[in-house]
Amino acid sequence: QVHLVESGGGLVQAGGSLRVSCAASVRTFSSYAMGWFRQAPGKEREFVAAINWSGDKTSYAEFVKGRFTISRDNGMNTVYLQMNSLKPEDTGVYYCAAKLAYGLPHDYDYWGQGTQVTVSS
Repeated sequence: QVHLVESGGGLVQAGGSLRVSCAASVRTFSSYAMGWFRQAPGKEREFVAAINWSGDKTSYAEFVKGRFTISRDNGMNTVYLQMNSLKPEDTGVYYCAAKLAYGLPHDYDYWGQGTQVTVSS
């Protein structure tokens, strides 16, 4: 079982930056691929970014490329999402997810409870 806890959400003005974190309670964190998803009010949850077990492979949704960066610290059992040049349409609940995988999976087995990110115009 993997327990994920997100933190770092909040209110930020358009153009600003925010970093959200996800701490994983699992002994073999470095065996898991990690992903970030988001869900805006009235919309379905969507993929944002993913990182493989070692951190040398990443994937991003087109709408965040060049603005968001996913990273991980396996010694701290934590994955991060650095968000720059934020736009009001980035507003939503951001979830991290985990899957025991070598590459970048298409689906995930474990989910956190989410952290709210609100970007004001």
